[in-house]
Amino acid sequence: MENIQTIDSVCTYCGVGCDIAANVDIKENKITKIFAHPDGVVSQGKLCIKGKYGHDFVESPNRLRAPRIKKSFLEKNPSIKNAIGSKLKDFDDTWYECDLDTATTAASIKLKEIQEQYGRKAVCSIGGARTSCENSYFFQKFTRHTLNSPHVDNCARVCHSPSLKGMRTTIGEGAATNPYNDIYNAEFMIVIGSNTTEAHPIIANRILDVAREHDNLAVFDVREIKLHRFAKYKAIMPHEANLLVLNMLAYVVIDEELYDESFIAERTKGFAEFKDKILNDPYANPDYFKEIAGYEDMAKTIRKVAREYALKNSMIFWGLGITEHLDGSYAVMAITHLALMTGNIGKSGTGLMPLRGQNNVQGACDMGMLPYYDPDYQEPKEVGLMTPQLVDEMIEGRVKAVLNIGEDLTHIHPNINKVDKAIKNLEFVMVQELFMTDIASKADIVVGVKSAYEKTGVYVNAMRRLHLSQPLVQSDLPDDWEVLKQLDNKMGGSASYTSSKDIWEEVQRVAYRRFSGADYHRLEKHRKRGLQWPVHTEDTPILHQLDFRTEDGYGRFHYKQYELRGMVEEITKKTLSGYHLTTGRTLAHYNNAAQTKQTDSLLERYPEDILLVCEDDAADFTSDKVILKTEYGETNPLTVKLTDKVKPKTLFVTFHHADSRINALFGDKCDELILTAAFKSVKVEVINC
Repeated sequence: MENIQTIDSVCTYCGVGCDIAANVDIKENKITKIFAHPDGVVSQGKLCIKGKYGHDFVESPNRLRAPRIKKSFLEKNPSIKNAIGSKLKDFDDTWYECDLDTATTAASIKLKEIQEQYGRKAVCSIGGARTSCENSYFFQKFTRHTLNSPHVDNCARVCHSPSLKGMRTTIGEGAATNPYNDIYNAEFMIVIGSNTTEAHPIIANRILDVAREHDNLAVFDVREIKLHRFAKYKAIMPHEANLLVLNMLAYVVIDEELYDESFIAERTKGFAEFKDKILNDPYANPDYFKEIAGYEDMAKTIRKVAREYALKNSMIFWGLGITEHLDGSYAVMAITHLALMTGNIGKSGTGLMPLRGQNNVQGACDMGMLPYYDPDYQEPKEVGLMTPQLVDEMIEGRVKAVLNIGEDLTHIHPNINKVDKAIKNLEFVMVQELFMTDIASKADIVVGVKSAYEKTGVYVNAMRRLHLSQPLVQSDLPDDWEVLKQLDNKMGGSASYTSSKDIWEEVQRVAYRRFSGADYHRLEKHRKRGLQWPVHTEDTPILHQLDFRTEDGYGRFHYKQYELRGMVEEITKKTLSGYHLTTGRTLAHYNNAAQTKQTDSLLERYPEDILLVCEDDAADFTSDKVILKTEYGETNPLTVKLTDKVKPKTLFVTFHHADSRINALFGDKCDELILTAAFKSVKVEVINC
């Protein structure tokens, strides 16, 4: 096959960040197959079905091929229409099409007008975790320096911001401590709040390999998941009990004196106070579970898990089942406490692994796409607002414009009825996307951009590994940075980049603490292996070997007592009623399904969001479809599936399809430190259709 060329790059989906290889028909400019090399360090020669088959989106007829400007926007802004009218082409009743120069001219006129009338902070930028580091870096730089607005944020706000907060508070760094392959050196593993086989299957492969051979896995979740089949300790816990369980694990380690005294003395501070607080906490003793009907077995399970974790080289993995709660940041601190007490950090076969969501959410945060950090997690000249605060500012009329890259704001965020109201109150929304997502349909200007498979750029995966992607196919669409460069220059900026490489060289200078030695040449050389930051002369697979990345090098304990609420309170007071809902992913789709639903084989596998209901509760579900309702809003009808995998009075639903309106159920309840939404438990009313 003389026209077929094999090109190496990086998967566009989850934070595992698999190395991929594509067979590309050069003549037809078409991907014919995606696979992984047997020696791929992350993939190990295997890909999940999204990585393997989910590439049809690249040539989908639904791709945004030309910039669009909404007709109603131009009717409200006649001066902009006069300035660009000759460049517009009729597309449909809602949109004009135009070229990129016209779209950025219109955007710059409107942004200038808004900032002149309402001030520099009337503009915010949200997104960037679905694009490359170079684009995220330039997005925050353009916003902070050219627009002079501090308001930048990304979708870490709805996923792992509590991991960053909790880990930085205790050990000074908010990233995974060890490489994935250290799983093979672990003597014991805990997975909590992560449906790993569905959400991060290539990491799950490693966990399952080791668990099958050594029977050394403990799994905590609110429902039975596939990982439980292979677990030595199969723990099903009530909703919102993460901090309760984690503090109990620490209690057992302290009460039975299983902690590492020398490690604590040499490398930590605050243990004595922590020990005193936990031993006097009425909720920390595992015997408390004897009072929680239906979950009494947890009292014994927690003790057994704590003993094995403390006495062996152990790793802990967690996902959004930990972070998307009122106490998400504190639960992450409780996880790091376990590692600090037992010395299970800073060496092979141990450590902490937050399982990141988006393919570049780690990189977007590293690049400073957060309101309280500049690139390299340095202090910014001015701290901006987080996305939930920005939504409030939009409703109050103080934020008037949103620039958005690849984050479906009106689908993935909580309280979407409120978000919709906020978006309607804006004077300007500009979106850079691949498809007409929900937020794109509500925008004033939409620019179609290159996908990850059409551009060059650096992506940082969940274990801090940098991979340099390269185009699999050629595209005449702009990269995100090219759109931003035009906008920057028209807004008075001086950006002069000619390639993503130019931007990355600047990143290396600005964020030198992590990236000084990670130039394109080295990343090209190690395309299959990648490099783990910090990268200087060498890269750093394992963090915290000598010191923690705090100012004085010591790890710290920050105890937070569990607060009785929700399902646990209802069970203990014998007032359990109604249904408690949790949410999660399915293997076939990725988040808002913007890309995966463009592949027929994936869409056919999971064409709608499904509600899982306990078989014991069948009497309450008298129809095939139900609507779920809270005080904040209601879903569209959801198909019901009875199962023995969820406990009575608990429900599970996926959130991939915007039509389902799952996020209408959630209000403003969130992590109290970092405002990540409490997506993982909400009490719902069931309405049979």
